[in-house]
Amino acid sequence: MALALYRKYRPRTFAEIIGQEHVTEPLSQALRSGRLNHAYLFSGPRGCGKTSSARILARSLNCEHGPTPEPCGTCGSCRALATDGAGSIDVIEIDAASHGGVDDARELREKAFFAPAQSRFKIYVIDEAHMVSSAGFNALLKLVEEPPEYVKFIFATTEPEKVLGTIKSRTHHYPFRLIPPKVLRPYLEQLCQAEGVQVEPAVFPLVVRAGGGSARDSLSVLDQLIAGAGPEGVTYARAAALLGVTDSALIDEMCDALAAGDGAAAYATVDRIVGAGHDPRRFAADLLERLRDLIVLQRVPDAAPKGLVDGPDDQIERMTAQAQRLGPGTLSRCADIVHDGLVEMRGATAPRLLLELICARMLLPGADDSAGGLLQRLERLERRLTLAGTDALPAAPAPSAGTAPAPSAGTAPAPSAGAASASDDSPRRPPAAAVPASAEDPAGSPATSGTSSGLAAARAAAAPAGSRA
Repeated sequence: MALALYRKYRPRTFAEIIGQEHVTEPLSQALRSGRLNHAYLFSGPRGCGKTSSARILARSLNCEHGPTPEPCGTCGSCRALATDGAGSIDVIEIDAASHGGVDDARELREKAFFAPAQSRFKIYVIDEAHMVSSAGFNALLKLVEEPPEYVKFIFATTEPEKVLGTIKSRTHHYPFRLIPPKVLRPYLEQLCQAEGVQVEPAVFPLVVRAGGGSARDSLSVLDQLIAGAGPEGVTYARAAALLGVTDSALIDEMCDALAAGDGAAAYATVDRIVGAGHDPRRFAADLLERLRDLIVLQRVPDAAPKGLVDGPDDQIERMTAQAQRLGPGTLSRCADIVHDGLVEMRGATAPRLLLELICARMLLPGADDSAGGLLQRLERLERRLTLAGTDALPAAPAPSAGTAPAPSAGTAPAPSAGAASASDDSPRRPPAAAVPASAEDPAGSPATSGTSSGLAAARAAAAPAGSRA
């Protein structure tokens, strides 16, 4: 039977632990200098190396050539505490989830005063320490505060805030963190090469995302994919179907529909999503992540080399083109709408209906009177003007001196105020172009005299009745 990857490749030294240099380097230096504490507290998310570090620290403390940050691996203690070793009677691992009561703490306290049988230290590794009850912590308090010289405590927990404050204050606290994708992906590629398994490059971002920054969870997902792989290896299509991830082609179709404002294409994509059996909630989450990547690509063109956006090269090219077609205001507003829609989808009985309503809100910025809706409408208008080529039209030539500007084609000159106030049966003045030059007023042009008479008539109409009398 094959051994699980997270067990087969469990780190054996501090140098093999990835993504936790802020913890392993201080611990290694403390082992070199001999400044060792009697109690340690390792906290952080699951699967990031807490228990493995506790076991490595136990090996480093009890190595015949130690304490040393690099256990020899050949002495009796190192072989007993190895991954495939039989275990040591002086290193006791306790699961606090099932041994967290006051009676268990009292039993531990009574046995702790016996000297180690074979090793240098008697080490207690208490996993899931937050499950120890308050009475159990109080029973251990005196022992943790002043233990014998040969006793060491290593607490590991995912919820350090639940550890009793009086216990925490007597330990050296080392917080572990999630492993970043740019560190985890090369590690997964290295393991696949060691296993001799062919994996498509597009699969690794899916595994990293499914693992959520946890090395153990990522290795479990990768182990499942390798177990179900065929002769061709782990393919993207099989990995996406097994992990329930939305196909990137469907997300590309939705982004193209949003860029073009094509409601028919958007609703056709929703129909294909539901027809293929995808979860609308998962598609909305994947779409939100794509919108985030497009926003980053707009602001940071070299986001892929910097590790801000992960994906194969062809997908990065498509995303760059989508980011150029969608403006920043549109992306920001759509991301807000999808985020709010995800909140509404929790416990919803009709997720497809909510997904279609999300698409309607994204495609209809005119119904949104907020600043985001206004920005999206302006971006659409600018895009239409750019596509129409209006910004490339030549400027109209300036009129020469002494000539009136010609009216634009298809438009009639507006009547003056004086002409509007005249009676219908009064003789109409012919257009300026039909009046001979000899008939024009030498004091001004016909347009000037018409404008003057119109202003005079407007003043007379606006004057009070007493002043006219």
